[in-house]
Amino acid sequence: MRCRQPTPPLHSTFQTDNSHWYALRTTYGREKKAYDYIISKGGTAFYPTLSTVKLVDGKRKTVEESRIPNLFFAYGTEEEIKSFVYDNVNLHYLRFYYRHFHIGNKIEPLIIPDNQIESLRIICKADADDIIVSTDEVQKFQKGQAVRIVEGKFKGVTGIVARYQGQQRVGIVIDGLLTMATAYIPNAFLEVVKK
Repeated sequence: MRCRQPTPPLHSTFQTDNSHWYALRTTYGREKKAYDYIISKGGTAFYPTLSTVKLVDGKRKTVEESRIPNLFFAYGTEEEIKSFVYDNVNLHYLRFYYRHFHIGNKIEPLIIPDNQIESLRIICKADADDIIVSTDEVQKFQKGQAVRIVEGKFKGVTGIVARYQGQQRVGIVIDGLLTMATAYIPNAFLEVVKK
């Protein structure tokens, strides 16, 4: 299991004070194609993947698949990301993921905080078998103690601690988009985050 790592924002061709991580969605499993295109144009993106072994033509083959089907993340200003989203020639299947509520008459694209992208990156990189990814709301991670993991393969993840499937885990909840939870985390590896 592994993730395509985000190019650090410091190396992005696009960099301003108004740069953010945006959730982008594609149709029909084209997230890798859109991710590759954005990277080829000097953009910054994060495409969470996992490697699985499948039987292809009677042979075992390692295949890279999207961890979050039809979704990935891109970094830049809203205008820079719009240059990809509204590229109807090369990326006609790419759209912003919009927030479930709007401000005034404007519907806002979903911005993902840097610390959540970093936590997602750490969880993906940890290569654990029992990581949970859900596009449905997982109520246990909606409210609870905010913590930071200070030891182990998930060190650096910040999220909400809860018992899920009989184990203590730390979950990252991205506003109406998804919840990703770590594998088991012992109490000794946790530090409370002051709000």
